[in-house]
Amino acid sequence: MNLPHCSLSRRGLLAAGTALIAGPVLAQAPAWPVRPIRLVVPFPPGGLIDTMGRLIGTRLAQELGQPVVVDNKPGAGGNLGAAEAARAAPDGYTLLMASPALTISPAVYRNLPYQPAQLAPVALLGRVPNVLLVNPVSGLQRVQDIVARAKAAPGKLNYASNGNGTSLHLSAELFKSRTGIFVTHVPYRGAAAAITALLSSEVDFMFDNLPSAIGQIQSGRLRALAVTTPERSPALPSVPTLAESGVAGFDVSAWFGMAAPAGLPPAVTARLGEVLQRIVRLPEVAAAMQRQGAEPAFLDERATARFLAADAAQWKQVAAYAKIALD
Repeated sequence: MNLPHCSLSRRGLLAAGTALIAGPVLAQAPAWPVRPIRLVVPFPPGGLIDTMGRLIGTRLAQELGQPVVVDNKPGAGGNLGAAEAARAAPDGYTLLMASPALTISPAVYRNLPYQPAQLAPVALLGRVPNVLLVNPVSGLQRVQDIVARAKAAPGKLNYASNGNGTSLHLSAELFKSRTGIFVTHVPYRGAAAAITALLSSEVDFMFDNLPSAIGQIQSGRLRALAVTTPERSPALPSVPTLAESGVAGFDVSAWFGMAAPAGLPPAVTARLGEVLQRIVRLPEVAAAMQRQGAEPAFLDERATARFLAADAAQWKQVAAYAKIALD
């Protein structure tokens, strides 16, 4: 009795069997990481984003078993470092310490050195309030005092910032739009110069990141009228929020997180997110953040994308309102 003719030859059966064995192996993601990781920090050493980058980078190296090398690439309000990361291969070996520059720059710069779509979020790691500051000799005791004085003499008051198109500049412009006041912007080269101007009463008020201002607040040389986040800061529990002070719809923070070149393998993104979440929840990491005036605030890839989209939309509205357009 003849057996039915098989449609596969012996060679074909061997090839098919080999494919069945190899298929799952080929489908697996390549091992990661197997070499050092570069963490681009788009600001100079010593600032908040650099400090948080080094804190997270040290722990990331311990968790992943590979060195994480912090690479400071400052310039153009964080745009040069972002462009450096955007041009890198999406292989998990170049990461970016993300900051509000990612959502502000597309709103205020006519020509960015990168396209926002070239970068993808990995996780949000923490948030830092901005704080509304005045000189105690000004006699301004509450947020309402600034609003009342500005409305009584439009254009007479002025405010300092650390430069055009920065989060501190746009925080003040958002404040103007929410209160309907007209005050004059005086940009300085960096927050330290702006603080000096406020201390010498060259300007009437300013917004600053809480970590860089808290020493002056605690010494009594500057007065904090409000924080810009929806909740009060544990570092300044007696200072109200802007919402509590009658300025509705104000939610601004100097957040920090992790981003990567777009196209990162999903398995790498997922592992990074898991490891970063574990790091942020470590008591010693949370304590180190809080010493800088920051609060841990982990969001995963999808939640971070939604957060960034909302942040970008807010700054686009503010830039249009204030007619901010930079080259």
